[in-house]
Amino acid sequence: MTLPYLTSALPGTGGTLRTTDDDFAVEEELPYPPSGAGDHVFVQIEKRGMTSIDAARTIARALGVRDRDLGIAGMKDRHAVTRQWLSLPPPVTPEQASAVELPGLRVLAAHRHPHKLRTGHVRANRFVLRVRGVGPDAADRAQEILDALSRPPGAPNWYGEQRFGKDRGNAARGMALLAGPEPSGAPPRRPARRDQRLDRLMISALQSQLFNDWLSARLGDGLYASVLAGDVLHKRGGGMFVCDDPATDQVRLAAGELVVTGPMFGDRMRLPGNASPALAREAEVLARAGIPREAFSSVRALAEGTRRDAAVEVAGATVVAVDGSTIEVAFALPGGAYATTVMREVMKDPKDAADRVDGEPEGA
Repeated sequence: MTLPYLTSALPGTGGTLRTTDDDFAVEEELPYPPSGAGDHVFVQIEKRGMTSIDAARTIARALGVRDRDLGIAGMKDRHAVTRQWLSLPPPVTPEQASAVELPGLRVLAAHRHPHKLRTGHVRANRFVLRVRGVGPDAADRAQEILDALSRPPGAPNWYGEQRFGKDRGNAARGMALLAGPEPSGAPPRRPARRDQRLDRLMISALQSQLFNDWLSARLGDGLYASVLAGDVLHKRGGGMFVCDDPATDQVRLAAGELVVTGPMFGDRMRLPGNASPALAREAEVLARAGIPREAFSSVRALAEGTRRDAAVEVAGATVVAVDGSTIEVAFALPGGAYATTVMREVMKDPKDAADRVDGEPEGA
């Protein structure tokens, strides 16, 4: 499915993103600093040419600890230079951690902290990206697009192609898992432990595809920056609530105080208001996919369902012309957002900003 552009009226830069790993740099920002005391050690690493999981396993082997005892805040792409945080378990000391230097990986900082780093504990990711093979006016074009994406409600929070696998078939495999109860009427099956991680990935891909379908319809109908009755809204930095006063909430959306959320379907996902336009639109997404809402009860153990912001804030966007055919783009995104989906708006390339699918999400 070809995703629409929010900034379709603005011409893109073209060019090629990530010719080399050095063209894609990302630095992770935690929501809190290490305290300096405690049994665990938070380390900031710089890696290239490896996934976050590979980096964690490499450090674990070097320090003689179990890799499952390490904490990882967010997954970062293989094909990039990334700076991110891990936590190491006792008895590792900051001095031992700081001494680690391995091919493709080095430790930049090490500080004690009371607890293990939890997945998702990412305030923001700061990107510095180079686009090569662009025209002489590319810097101005890119800045204009990024300025538009920086205004409320922000850039579309698409799931990038990394989510769907090399053959883009993960969502279809997720569909196959929505089999529900066995013919005998037995309870929904629980996957074997060794299969749960893979099954969870496939269901997540299906949820992501359905979210993209919902967001695509919202843009296509001119409702991306609009609040509908029944929308589940997210207060920036706060909680969620169901809209019962679209006129009032529309003003708050335009001011950047709120963002509309879309469905990550699941048995326990928060629903829009009863008999509302927002609920009808989400039901239509499932109907077009041929999925009964109750089908997700069969995979509750893998994915309960949640809400995802439809838009993300693009902060501190700047563009510099490196030379006549290369620009350097810098901006920050919240954890979980994809830089490549922002760059697809900037470049407007038929290949959609050269999303690679053999690594990990670069914005987790």
